[in-house]
Amino acid sequence: MLINVKVFPCSKEEEIIKKSEHSFEIKVKERPVMGQANKRVTRVLSSYFNIPEKGVKLVKGFRERNKVFEIYEK
Repeated sequence: MLINVKVFPCSKEEEIIKKSEHSFEIKVKERPVMGQANKRVTRVLSSYFNIPEKGVKLVKGFRERNKVFEIYEK
């Protein structure tokens, strides 16, 4: 399943907001330096969907705020 994610790095607290079935907004504390924010978003999505981190893959938007992740369900 592909989902669209809008990431807000450097936030005061972490939060995941479901906009629609395949669209999310995620706030993370990490800075967008050397992929730190992307790694944290991957961890947040894996815990949200209750799957291992290997089941979440960043497909598009490595250096952008709007990203596309692929979720491998159980």
